[in-house]
Order: sequence, then C-alpha cells, then structure tokens
Amino acid sequence: MIKISVVIHETADVSKSAKIGTGTKIWNQAQVRETAIIGDHCIIGKSSYIDVGVIIGDNVKIQNFVSVYDGVVLEDDVFIGPSVTFTNDLYPRAKSTSRAWSKTLVKEGASIAAGTVIVCGNVVGRYAMVGAGSVVTRDIPDYGLAYGNPAKLKGFVCECGHKLTEKVKENNLNVLYKCKSCDKEIKIPVADFKKII
Repeated sequence: MIKISVVIHETADVSKSAKIGTGTKIWNQAQVRETAIIGDHCIIGKSSYIDVGVIIGDNVKIQNFVSVYDGVVLEDDVFIGPSVTFTNDLYPRAKSTSRAWSKTLVKEGASIAAGTVIVCGNVVGRYAMVGAGSVVTRDIPDYGLAYGNPAKLKGFVCECGHKLTEKVKENNLNVLYKCKSCDKEIKIPVADFKKII
C-alpha cells in the first residue's frame, strides 16, 4: 500500500505540535496553530486559519479565507465554503483573559456555504446545509436546510445535497422523505419537522 504524504505549501505556517493526517493538503498562507488536529485527506484552503485545539475529522474540505477558532469540532466529510467564520466567545472584550470558549460542533457530512458566520455554542447536524451569507445563532437539526440572518430552518436536504420535497409517509414520530435525485429515503423526526419556518 502506498502512503500518501501530507502536502504543505511553502508559505503555510503549520505548528510542529499540530497533528496532520495522511493525504491532507494545506495551501498557501494558511495557518495551523499548536495542538490543532486535522484528519486524513483534508484540504485547508488559501489564507485559512485553524486555531489552537481545533479538531477536524477526515475528508473535510475548508475553502479559502476560513477562520476556525478554538472550541470548534468539525466531524468527517464536512464542507466549509469560502470566507466562513466560526466564533468562540459570546462575550468578547479586548482585555478579556478568559479561555472558557463556547463549543461549536459541525456533524458528519454537513455543508456550510460561503460567507456564513457560525455563532459559538451551536450544533450543525449531520448532513445539514447552511445557505450562503447566513448567521447561525441556534442549532440546526440533522438534514436541516437553514439560511438567512438569523438562519432559520426552511426544510430538509438529502445526503446528496438536494432538497427533500416528496413525503412518503408520516406518523406521530417521523416524516419519511424520498429524494427525487438519488431515491434515498430520509427519516426526519416530527419534532424537527415542526421547526420549519
């Protein structure tokens, strides 16, 4: 088996104490700080910033000019569009000495589109999709489609990324959708379905 090496552009600033997975590529002028963990086969785009203690899973794609601050965890197969910013302090002050950051979790397969701001302390669910230019101020459920300022739940998406529009079955617990694009069936809890605005 051939081991795929890490690619780090000569202008990138990667701390020696950061852990970088096999096959990961870190592009020009990106910065990866101390104790950051980046999984296998990730892409860290131009001029992106990965802070101290950030945890990034496998197969994560981070586009150009993204800021990921301490307290953020990105699970496997997450997509982060260009110029997305993650915050980590609900009470920011220039003179603050607090290191008690609010945590943010982006679950497996989620996609966050360009120019979005993720306010700390929230969870973006599995395979959720956040529209461009949104400001996320609350949790987004699994498969949720959310956008706006503040981002509001507008529907649900399939794992393939297409909007779910065809209801197959509904009961007191779940709404079952069938994706018109890939035929996959996705079960959405009724409690999440009722959050659509």
